[in-house]
Amino acid sequence: MKKLTLVVSVLGLSIIAGYAGFSLSKSTNSDDRKIPVSASIPTIQNDHIIGSLRPDFSLLDVDGQMRNVSEWDGKVVAINFWATWCPPCIKEIPEFVELQHKFEAEGLQFIGIALQRAEEVTEFMEKTGMNYPVLVGEMEVIKIAESYGNDIGALPYTVILNREGRIELVKRGPLAGADAEAAISKLL
Repeated sequence: MKKLTLVVSVLGLSIIAGYAGFSLSKSTNSDDRKIPVSASIPTIQNDHIIGSLRPDFSLLDVDGQMRNVSEWDGKVVAINFWATWCPPCIKEIPEFVELQHKFEAEGLQFIGIALQRAEEVTEFMEKTGMNYPVLVGEMEVIKIAESYGNDIGALPYTVILNREGRIELVKRGPLAGADAEAAISKLL
């Protein structure tokens, strides 16, 4: 019975997160604010986390290996919370793949965090040629996203960290490739 309750709860949260992400992708960005990284890059209203040190976390990757965000200390890190059932998430991933390829040698590391189980993600990763690590989970992903300022459970949700591990950009909803590149290139 506990397992059924957990499954129903996770499914409900997933539906809410997907709807929130979809709604945000359709809405205007009237609540976006500018951030110090670039005057043309929008961020969300909870900019109180801009400049703060990244929260620590560990999650399993799609191969079942435990990974900790500290593995990528010293790099510019773009953390993207997403799911295969989230249309705006699916749309932005090819641009992130391209940016990872373009800037990897300069110290960029994208990390995908899927609000799903590994077996639900691996086929999608292969099909799209994702060239960066993807971590997976359910309730723990929601908690990690909240610790990074995602107070409404929106997907997609992207956070960019500088080389010192400080939060430079937080974007609720889709992050256009050009905007991501502008923010990232200033930090490399």
